[in-house]
Amino acid sequence: MILALIIFAVVVAGSTLQRVSGMGLGLIGGPILMLVMGPVEGILVINVLAAVNALLTTVTVRRNVSWRMFGLIAPVMIIGSLAAAALISKIDTAGLLIVVGAALLIALAVVTYGARFVPPMEGKGPAISAGILGGFTNTLAGVAGPVITVYAQAAKWPQAMYTATLQPIFVVGGLFSVITKTALGAATFDGLPWVIWPAGIAGMFIGIWLGSRIAHIVSRDIARALSLSVASLGALSALIRGVVTYGA
Repeated sequence: MILALIIFAVVVAGSTLQRVSGMGLGLIGGPILMLVMGPVEGILVINVLAAVNALLTTVTVRRNVSWRMFGLIAPVMIIGSLAAAALISKIDTAGLLIVVGAALLIALAVVTYGARFVPPMEGKGPAISAGILGGFTNTLAGVAGPVITVYAQAAKWPQAMYTATLQPIFVVGGLFSVITKTALGAATFDGLPWVIWPAGIAGMFIGIWLGSRIAHIVSRDIARALSLSVASLGALSALIRGVVTYGA
């Protein structure tokens, strides 16, 4: 019951911020559920919930989606997902906490400070590269947003297009992450309590509804900064826990 309440609260907060800024559920939910459930089960659950949340959000912002950019980025995410799933299957819990925590911190640092150093990008190559790397980070740590965001900034996507196009990309990324991890034996749904799923779905509807209501009040930058701050604390906690456990 406590786990269901945690998931409900995390999904409400993440879905709300994602509706406002384009990303949030994976950023907030990944690090928190990784600490609560473990780096394999926690990220698997957030992969599923983030994909469903993004699907629901896509419906509300579909008019602004660039399906051309989606077609370049989303299909190649499977390449990064396969590589990450193979890595997960070969690392123990402590090592995985360290790897995922470090990967999250690097991704968050890049999305926070990378815009000023990344040159303008054009053409299909950078988009495909962003898709592959996004698939890797999504499968490993539950977040594709930072990678795609840096590319979108470098490619000068309009804000409305950026917020909307991320959503179907997250849907495909989440599906690939779940499929590759379960197919390669890196993760399983066995033993997960069923109550977490209705709790997560209820949190999504509430979060998307709240996000739609406050989108014109809370700025995208504030919502994004809050998501990044929570994700950074969670990633740092996971990294520390992994180091302590590994050294014990």
